[in-house]
Amino acid sequence: MRPPYRIGCDVGGTFTDVVCIGSDGATLLAKAATTPEDQSRGVLDGLAVLAGLLGVTLRDLLAHTERLVHGTTVATNALLERRVARIGMLTTEGHRDIIEMREGLKPERYDLRLSPPEPLVPRRLRLGLHERILASGEVAVALDDTSLAEAIAALQAEKVEAVAICLLHAWRSPAHEQAAGAAVAAALPGAYVTLSSDVLPQIKEFERFSTTVVNAAVGPIVARYLGRLETRLAEAGLAAPLFVILSHGGVAPVGEAARLAAGTALSGPAGGVAAGLALARGGLGENLVTFDVGGTSTDVALIEAGEAALGRGRVVGGERIALESLDIVTLGAGGGSLAHVGAGGMMRVGPRSAGAVPGPACYGAGGTEPAVTDANLVLGYLDPARFLGGRRALDLPAAEAAVARLGDALGLPMMDCAAGIHALANVAMADGIRVATVRRGVDPRGFCLLAFGGAAGLHASAVARDLGMTRVAVPLLAAGLSAWGMLQTDLRYEVSRSLVGSTGLPEEPALRMLFAELEAAARARMAEWMPSGDPGLRRSADMRYGEQVFEVGVPLDAVPWEVPGLPEHLASAFHARHEALFTYALRGEEVVLVTARVAAIGRLPALPVAVMPACPPSTPMTQRRAYIAGGMRDIPVFAFVALAPGQAVSGPAIVESDTTTVLLLPGDTARLDPRGWLEIAVGGQARP
Repeated sequence: MRPPYRIGCDVGGTFTDVVCIGSDGATLLAKAATTPEDQSRGVLDGLAVLAGLLGVTLRDLLAHTERLVHGTTVATNALLERRVARIGMLTTEGHRDIIEMREGLKPERYDLRLSPPEPLVPRRLRLGLHERILASGEVAVALDDTSLAEAIAALQAEKVEAVAICLLHAWRSPAHEQAAGAAVAAALPGAYVTLSSDVLPQIKEFERFSTTVVNAAVGPIVARYLGRLETRLAEAGLAAPLFVILSHGGVAPVGEAARLAAGTALSGPAGGVAAGLALARGGLGENLVTFDVGGTSTDVALIEAGEAALGRGRVVGGERIALESLDIVTLGAGGGSLAHVGAGGMMRVGPRSAGAVPGPACYGAGGTEPAVTDANLVLGYLDPARFLGGRRALDLPAAEAAVARLGDALGLPMMDCAAGIHALANVAMADGIRVATVRRGVDPRGFCLLAFGGAAGLHASAVARDLGMTRVAVPLLAAGLSAWGMLQTDLRYEVSRSLVGSTGLPEEPALRMLFAELEAAARARMAEWMPSGDPGLRRSADMRYGEQVFEVGVPLDAVPWEVPGLPEHLASAFHARHEALFTYALRGEEVVLVTARVAAIGRLPALPVAVMPACPPSTPMTQRRAYIAGGMRDIPVFAFVALAPGQAVSGPAIVESDTTTVLLLPGDTARLDPRGWLEIAVGGQARP
């Protein structure tokens, strides 16, 4: 592998994956244990492992690196564990309870015993300011300096780390928020100050307030982490820029990720979707279901016609984040998911996970409860001596003891208990895919299941059978595909503006001026990140029929912008999108544009691609006893890296590499594609 290097780093719940692509297109994957108490340590550990595999020092590796892209779970973990910053909130007098009242609906509206969600900001730290801006942008009540000074004094007394400033109708005019923000920053010089007009300048108070509060809650934590990581990398020899992948699938400089910390909540999983998009462009097919099975969770997303769905209003840790993000379904079923006796004496798998520490029982780090990985080891699907290429031996007796204890509690023999754990994990994963496909009106049977993450290959064939899918693809780099995907995406910056008070669509001159102003703002920010080159632009809009109470996101890239009649073109695009989503369109109804959006795309240099060399077909390197079709039997084990392009392997069989294992069931036929993935015809059925 020749420098310069491009490195992607994905911090997962159990392992930190580091992928390096050289100037010759050669790709290398390294893994290190995730360090939850300080993820930057695990990142440096992974880079050190990578340097060792390359036969260079860490300093030499980083000195010859021209791009490092990072995906982090710091914001996600902070929200899930409620270990957030101590924050205060300034809002318009009389509106401090918006984040507690939410939208007047419970998350589970038929659960009569459900406790109300606990707001991230306690009521005593939600302080009202005497001011009021109308939806028209007119100042009805000027910002009162006395009420602002009193609120700031109260926040100082409470020693808050961050302040969210969320004033009514700041999306229309940010003047009062900006004045309050400047005053807070001057009085609390070390505080993280965030304005709703910067984070989400659009209508709907709860979504805007909630997103801004989340940004304040995780902002100091994310900023400290990224600052610490940047410092450690610089001390280790990195001179190249560090980028962070955000929830919408684009990357941004560290400063932007720290400013918009809420946008990192789906940072890691976004890399997997970016990888799926790159493989779709590379010939895998335009219709994919990404199936990312890691240590603590499974992430599923849909790629249809070569495009990944974007959405807003994601909930992480019970908190609404209305920033644009990839539509990813996450479920608590991964290699580290723990099996236990649930209600009614039935076996349950997940959502609790063994995590990185102590990990599954077979890791020998103190875990005693059986995880999915323990079951897969007991069933013979994993080789205890070859885990991570032999760098970490698995403790088979410890796994057997953990599974046996659960079996005794359930009255099951050990092997039946292990098979039950594996089967229940498959069911949970298949249900997650149904949420991402069937519940969205998409039939998954015409899609390819792109299986990646360290554990996906052991479950993909069974999950595909459950869903009626006939095609599975497992990349050679499956265990680090999210990190690889982070290197396949570009810089992205988004701006938006809401329109309220007018009916229907604006007149053509006003409409063109609106998008022109957004485009200019997006281009200006992208020019700060990437001084050379002309960025691409992606236009979209949130639109609805006049009497609707919800909006539909409409991509506008296909609209003929240079042709007169822009309002009619936008209306046609909305009708077509509404019909695609809901099977009907009301073409005689008035169409309203609620929020206009523009994203600037800064194209990063394309990466070289290495094609797998031709070689003679390989033979099984060994045989292993594994649980197949209700009993233990000897099945062949092939080395993934030794397969010849086009070579067919029939199930039952195991194909394994240093970082992933693929289980082929009876009737499966797998062939290695020259572009680097194992393509499986499930149950022997032909490719659709």
